[in-house]
Amino acid sequence: MAFSLASPFNNFQACSSSSSSSSSSSTAPCSSHFNSISKYGVWTSTSTSRRKPMFQRIRAKASDDDDDDKPAFNPFGFVTDNPSSRSAIQLPESPAEDGNVGQMLYRIEDKGKEYGSYIKCGGLRWFVRETGSSQSRRGTVVFLHGAPTQSYSYRNVMSQMADAGFHCFAPDWIGFGFSDKPQPGYGFDYTEKEFHDGFDKLLGVLGVTSPFFLVVQGFLVGSYGLTWALKNPSRISKLAILNSPLTVSSPIPGLFQKLKIPFLGEFTCQDAVMAERFIEAGSAYVLKLEKADVYRLPYLSSSGPGFALLEAAKKVNFNKLLGEISAGFASGSWDKPILVAWGISDKYLPQSVAEEFQKGNPDVVKVKLIEGAGHMPQEDWPEKVVDALTVFF
Repeated sequence: MAFSLASPFNNFQACSSSSSSSSSSSTAPCSSHFNSISKYGVWTSTSTSRRKPMFQRIRAKASDDDDDDKPAFNPFGFVTDNPSSRSAIQLPESPAEDGNVGQMLYRIEDKGKEYGSYIKCGGLRWFVRETGSSQSRRGTVVFLHGAPTQSYSYRNVMSQMADAGFHCFAPDWIGFGFSDKPQPGYGFDYTEKEFHDGFDKLLGVLGVTSPFFLVVQGFLVGSYGLTWALKNPSRISKLAILNSPLTVSSPIPGLFQKLKIPFLGEFTCQDAVMAERFIEAGSAYVLKLEKADVYRLPYLSSSGPGFALLEAAKKVNFNKLLGEISAGFASGSWDKPILVAWGISDKYLPQSVAEEFQKGNPDVVKVKLIEGAGHMPQEDWPEKVVDALTVFF
């Protein structure tokens, strides 16, 4: 079972959260409240989490002068500091009834596989989402996700892009999502070259041969999508980049820094709610519970994805990688059209990263700012991403 590093002695922080529909920029308040504390000291909830701007969260405080009002000790405090994950692991009145990891997995194991199927390639099994068909009139688009997430983030964008006449693929990188997660040293070592080689083989199996549109987002394996493009410019028609580190000045989130620290990295990679926390920390919203379930599932079901992420993080040199990206797409080095569609509420990467990247090749790079979206605009506001992509492609 995977556990978080957060202290089990944290006081419970209750907060309300609500969500806008992805087609509206305003939200109606929807309060989450908690009825009681069970005899095991764990809060029970009467409503599910919905997206809501984090600054509107309300933190419950116990009265300093009334010990009776203070929350009881919570042995599962590590899941309650995140609105979507606080419902992940809770003890019921009778522990035998529900709430254990096996039953949580049973509840969510079939979620999150929209438009997806398994593809055997190079001895490994990839999970690949597909919408549209090879006969789609506007061409093929391949979507690549970043760490520590998965292709699930593109599901709504892919559906709408297919409706607009595109043939779309979105694989889970090896080690992520629903794809295979081999132990390092047994068929895959999570190096940049292996990710590139694996992606090459996958494109062949999928029959993606003519120049296609490539969409990339995120850190680490997302960056490997960009360096693959630099090595294969003739295979790409146009390149779209959602929020990703693009310059040597791009900040690197604390998650990846912790993964590089001996021992701390081994603990960090086994945090079952790591992915959803990473997503929420980079956005103005919290995830609905049903979405958080999918991002949590790989890390909850086994230790494999955590150790895959750990191995990939240990092997990457971010300074070298970002230097290659910045120089490779600069004027004189790259001449294919690039769209940088940027969620301006990104808590990891400031808007200045996109602007600095554009200055490196102003004749080729176009920047489209997406209001109301954070680090993963495809999750926060898919309609605006689709609008930007369909115009650009």
